[in-house]
Amino acid sequence: MDKLKILVVDDESRMRKLVKDFLVKSDYEVIEAEDGSQALDIFFQIKDIALIILDVMMPKMNGMEVCREIRNYSKVPIIMLTAKSEERDELQGFEMGVDEYITKPFSPKILVARVEAVLKRSIQVEEDEFLEFNGITINKAAHVVTIEGEQIELSYKEFELLTYFMENRGIALSREKILNSVWNYDYFGDARTIDTHVKKLRSKMGEKGETIKTIWGMGYKFE
Repeated sequence: MDKLKILVVDDESRMRKLVKDFLVKSDYEVIEAEDGSQALDIFFQIKDIALIILDVMMPKMNGMEVCREIRNYSKVPIIMLTAKSEERDELQGFEMGVDEYITKPFSPKILVARVEAVLKRSIQVEEDEFLEFNGITINKAAHVVTIEGEQIELSYKEFELLTYFMENRGIALSREKILNSVWNYDYFGDARTIDTHVKKLRSKMGEKGETIKTIWGMGYKFE
């Protein structure tokens, strides 16, 4: 299995070496950048960077500017290193999408522990964005459904309905529960709305439509 790549960005070579040594010991691959501009070049060149450790105070382009630029294109986890402990700076960073803040000086062991925690969270979020069962795959982030690798076109509510079914696989769901969960409590429709959507959904799913079972007098079960 390939090692996870971490980009370490700091204008102090001594700091980069310290961070790199501890991360390499923990079996990560480390790529170094000595300023913000170089960091962006490396990030867009190497597509599979798992996490960025980014110093705030740097020449040419500071950490905040780098973070802002990366966030226009990517959700890659970012840990900020800062010599300042001002709350205002940290709040600005969190608003821009920084995942974690570590104030210098810090314990390298603590840094490695934070890296592992942030990566674990990030991987969990990615996994939560996908649902897969019996050849049916849902990418929640992209709002895409594929069946045996072929993409099918669903309306917004059909997508929400199929997602709800797959998240509650094997559970008997009443029409009322489906209405409340997929159409929300402020919807004053009736059971026929669900039946109509299920009929269209089954039709678009072809043979896989049989995974949505009707429970007479109650609702549906996905299995």
